[in-house]
Amino acid sequence: MDFLTSPEIWIAFLTLLALELVLGVDNVVFISILANRLPESQRRRARLVGLSLALVMRIVLLFFASWIVGLTDTLFGIGPWEALQISGRDLILILGGAFLIYKAVTEIHHKLEGEEGHDSGSGRAGTTFSKVILQIVLIDVVFSLDSVITAVGMVDELVVMIAAVVIAIGAMMFLADRIGRFVDRHPTVKMLCLAFLVLIGATLLAEGFNVHVSKGMIYGPIAFAIGVEALNLVYRGRAARRAGRYEEPVHLRSKYVEQNEASTLSAPKGAVEER
Repeated sequence: MDFLTSPEIWIAFLTLLALELVLGVDNVVFISILANRLPESQRRRARLVGLSLALVMRIVLLFFASWIVGLTDTLFGIGPWEALQISGRDLILILGGAFLIYKAVTEIHHKLEGEEGHDSGSGRAGTTFSKVILQIVLIDVVFSLDSVITAVGMVDELVVMIAAVVIAIGAMMFLADRIGRFVDRHPTVKMLCLAFLVLIGATLLAEGFNVHVSKGMIYGPIAFAIGVEALNLVYRGRAARRAGRYEEPVHLRSKYVEQNEASTLSAPKGAVEER
């Protein structure tokens, strides 16, 4: 237990905790986006189940961290280039990064190019709780891999890594509902977090092709962008209060619209007016 009195360990622990919190917020945002496809009565349960699974997967992967990091034997190579000699670890990172980029870019496209209309609270038709949880599990696996690789690169003590992960996920579980409501009220934050997912996915891809990217180079700009957006939100809120008006947030589009909404959108203008 000597590590409890080591300043270096405490500094590493606090740094790791900060990184886990940043990664955890992005995890919560994407879980909330997926959960919003469900009826409102099921969303909170989906968020809690998703975060619980994230915690379990992170702890399990931490116990196998040395094995995952040690998957360095080349499985196959493309040409003579060293960056294209793919090991088991590289393959996991490449697939995880590609999946994260795909999900984030697809979600951004749906939000900007999808059908007009916003969530009515009844969820997407045909979406079941199990389907959403399956997608959340896949996202959790990718985030957990990034979390574990980050932890292993910073701290040697397994207990310290588990403590940072448990505290970060515990905080996210406590704040999940508030974060979900906050992100729904502020679409710019949602788009910013989706952009972060693309950045994290690109980092995993780069690591998979043996291009080392410092975590500080990634999480530093993310923290800076969050700070700038926080200042913007405070400024807009104060400006609206001084003007004595309420600013209705911009409603992002959705690929998934209720049937009656879809028929209204597709109906001729005259038919809508007759109603």
